[in-house]
Amino acid sequence: MQVYGFPLSPFVRKVLLVAAYKGIAVESVISRPGAPSPEFLEASPFRKIPALRDGDFTLADSTAIATYMDALHPEPAIFPAEARARGRAIWFEEFADTIIVPAGAKIVFNRFVAPRVLGRPGDEAAAEQGMAEIAPMLDYLEGVVPAEGWLTGDTFSIGDIAVASVLRTMAYAMLSPDPDRHPATAAWFARVGEQPCWRAVAEREAAAVATLG
Repeated sequence: MQVYGFPLSPFVRKVLLVAAYKGIAVESVISRPGAPSPEFLEASPFRKIPALRDGDFTLADSTAIATYMDALHPEPAIFPAEARARGRAIWFEEFADTIIVPAGAKIVFNRFVAPRVLGRPGDEAAAEQGMAEIAPMLDYLEGVVPAEGWLTGDTFSIGDIAVASVLRTMAYAMLSPDPDRHPATAAWFARVGEQPCWRAVAEREAAAVATLG
């Protein structure tokens, strides 16, 4: 099974974490939409990252891939069985992917990707706009993160994976949960970081990021 994309993407990281959590062996294939390989385009004709190849089956989009992996290997589950917990897990995934990411991307692109990857200055005004947009989102998260356990209760879920993946990408732009302003979020993020699946993915990610110079 191959996963196409660059590991610092929150969407790629989400899929790699799901695979690691479930014990699914995957090959991480470095791929960028701006310079797509024929294999990547076959799996993702609209250049959505990540993309998956499992034998003769291909699929794009992190949510679709995570759902496929969960159906393929039901245990340990990433979608809680209880109705309210499952609904909240999906909400947190959506919150991460469609609410935090658009704001965070302005920060990460202009303060990390542009200067570090593309070798050109970022747009600091756009980054500041992203900071203003993301502030209430982080405040919201602080209000719903539990003192112990996970976002949907006792069970680690796709919600924890998705939100933590986005926060990890923002850390490349020096934006991490502040223990003074957001202590509950910082403590929860640290708990996620202690998960074996997180450590395994982080090691591979560090090696890939090191190639950026």
